[in-house]
Amino acid sequence: MTNFLIKRATTSAVSLLILVILVFFLVRLTGDPASLFLPLDASEEAKEKFRELNGLNDPLFSQFLRYCSDLLKLEFGTSMRRAEPAIESVLRGFKWTLQLALITMSVVAISAILIGSIAAFKVGGFFDRIVTFFSLIGASAPDFWVAIVAIVIFSVNLGWLPTSGTGTLWHWIMPISVLFIRPFGLILQVVRGSMLSVLSSDFVKTARAKGVKNTVIIFVHGLRNAMLPVITVIGDQAAGMLNGAVIVETIFGFPGVGKLMIDSILQRDFAVVLASIIVTAAAIFIMNILIDILYAILDPRIRY
Repeated sequence: MTNFLIKRATTSAVSLLILVILVFFLVRLTGDPASLFLPLDASEEAKEKFRELNGLNDPLFSQFLRYCSDLLKLEFGTSMRRAEPAIESVLRGFKWTLQLALITMSVVAISAILIGSIAAFKVGGFFDRIVTFFSLIGASAPDFWVAIVAIVIFSVNLGWLPTSGTGTLWHWIMPISVLFIRPFGLILQVVRGSMLSVLSSDFVKTARAKGVKNTVIIFVHGLRNAMLPVITVIGDQAAGMLNGAVIVETIFGFPGVGKLMIDSILQRDFAVVLASIIVTAAAIFIMNILIDILYAILDPRIRY
């Protein structure tokens, strides 16, 4: 198990390095920051001085080597727009994204596992058909469309909920609800399918023949053996949320790392863009390793 974790950590580090290389050179294709930060009538001399101050006149490869050297010292550069260390801006936004992702995924996982397990136990019944129908709709619903419709209905027409911000509980309802729908539909389908396979196995039939209660069969015997594919999908969906929930955060003006990343790309704030991607990617790699550890806890055979 230790060797496996070391290999995963090494693979993650190499992937992160490749990601840094790609993003570093690609963001510089978005344009010259001097043209954006300085007034339209700024002289070429002023633009040249701006580039010199921010190290943008050096060859790209020299800039990259300097950036890698700073990364080894855990220095992510300074935001040109905010005049503060880029990592501070990113961690401030990541705090909001992490809260949003944790709350949403907790509600999604608990509700999808509970409803999916019951639907599988009563397969073919009215409850199972209703659950399957709505899960398919939820899994197919695009986030941006659901978010816009939610704003039109609950903010513009009814005036029940604010359109943006994080000041009160009411500000969180729409972002959480919109992020909830698609992962819930996907995870519920996986739970139902996995539970159907487990509930038809011999050990479950034996438990039923012994008169074991249905709740014990579902949530003790069945659920643990059905959880491996479910955990995979939950981890994948959680990674998507940690990746910024870019669309939802942008539409609702939520101050997370996804919105920060989009704003920084538009502002050509290279340091913040890179810091956002590095922190998000590192969080996803760590989460994937934790999921691998959870696999081993649920199924001891994986340790070998």
